[in-house]
Parts: sequence; C-alpha cells; structure tokens
Amino acid sequence: MSGILYLVGTPIGNLSDLSPRAQLALAECDFIAAEDTRVTLKLLNRFGIKKPLVSYYEHNRAASGEKILARLMAGENCALVTDAGMPAISDPGEDIVRLCAEHGVTVTSAPGPSAVVTALALSALPTQRFCFEGFLSTSRRSRFEHLEELRGEKRTMIFYEAPHKLLRTLKDMAEYFGGGRRLSLCRELTKIHEEIVRTTLAEAIAKYEAEPPRGEFVLVIDGAPESEPEPVTGSDALELVAKYRAEGESLKAACRRAAEDTGISKNELYSLWLAEKGE
Repeated sequence: MSGILYLVGTPIGNLSDLSPRAQLALAECDFIAAEDTRVTLKLLNRFGIKKPLVSYYEHNRAASGEKILARLMAGENCALVTDAGMPAISDPGEDIVRLCAEHGVTVTSAPGPSAVVTALALSALPTQRFCFEGFLSTSRRSRFEHLEELRGEKRTMIFYEAPHKLLRTLKDMAEYFGGGRRLSLCRELTKIHEEIVRTTLAEAIAKYEAEPPRGEFVLVIDGAPESEPEPVTGSDALELVAKYRAEGESLKAACRRAAEDTGISKNELYSLWLAEKGE
C-alpha cells in the first residue's frame, strides 16, 4: 500500500502562523521534501521537529520527484513544503502532485498561509472574481504577450514581483492597463514591516522612482472597467418597430415593444415613425 503526500502550508513571514495540524503533519511524516532544506530546517527547529529532509525545487524537480514518488509507492509518507506558503501554487510541487495522481498515490493537505489570498483580502479591491498570474516573464516578448492577453481582463489580477524588477513591471503594466488603474502593492506580508500601498499604477511608478522598493511584493490590480454599451440610435429603434410591424403588430404595439427593448419612449418612436414614413 502506497504512502500519502501531505501538502503542508508554511508561514509566509510570521512563524506563529504554522497551524497545529501542519505541525502534526511535519512531525508524523517519514520525510520532508523541501524547496530549500536550510530554510525548512529553521522552521523545524523552531517547533522542535526532527525529520529527514530531501531537496525538491525548480532545478531538480524531475529527478527528485521520481525518487520521492518511489518512496511514496513503497509506503512512506512525505510532507511537501515550500520556503513560504502553499506548495504547488506557482511552484514545482504541481508536478509531483500530478505524478501522484497518475500513480494512484493519495494526496492531502494541511492548508496554511498563502500570499495570494492574503494580499487579495487586504487589497480593498473586488474579491468575488480574481485570477492569479504569478511572475511576469523576463523575456520582453513573452512579458508583453502576457500583458496583452490581460488588457481586457475584468477580474482582479494578482502578480508576484521581486523588488529589483518592480519598477519595470509597473511601467509595463501602465502601458497596457493605463496609469489610472487601481492597485494595491502588498509588501512583506505578515512580517514586522508589512506594508499595503493602495494607489494607481502612475502614482506607484512615481513613488518607487523616488524611493527604491524593498522586500517581496504581491501586486493586486483592479480589473478592466465594464465597457459602456453602445447607445441605441433612433434608426436602430425604428428598425425594431418595422420588424414588429412585419410580424403583424399595430404601430402603437410595435412602438411599445421597441421602447421596452431600447429605452427610447414609445411616443418618441411613434413620432419618428410618422415623420419618416409619412403615415
């Protein structure tokens, strides 16, 4: 019988956010797969947990993933962690979850902090519908293609960004979304120097041109505004009147139906019809 892979959410800044259930999962598993074993070791030491650690990160995901899968298939239980937040979210952990699904290995979660939903909740922007876009590519072509795809996105958008790339990213976003687009810049979430800056893209550019940004950022950006419907012209409304008359309606009944469809008053439509048709 195969073991279980536990996706364990770890603190994104404040170590007190490690849940009791996450601590239990780490303490009771056979081994822990970590993004950076040095970072995870500090966390384990903080809670007095001693477990074997194996490395699993972006550049060894293929080889290490197969080894972890083999141990799971042999009956061992593994806890998968990242340096901060939920494994498999913008993280190579998604690969090992897929491997487990393909081989019938049970995957469960001891959920924990996530910078995505934490920033969204703090942003003061609409939260009902949102999309997580991760990091923009460093390739100009891929970066601009990505932003072009999002130009008309109406959902709230969430991005990760490093401080040394923030200003460039803000300028590129302003080019595609407009400088007046609202955003919240969430920095150092749950840490001592946590900061939420609610502003516009243009104002954020001015701010960080004057003071170099520090710390890791989550950018929460307002979606594109709803486009205004095209105004209905009198000629459009008269076409509807003609359509309803062709269906056998009287002129008054046709004007009433067209008024309901277009918002133009039935009396105005009646007068327009008489003026145009000479009836």
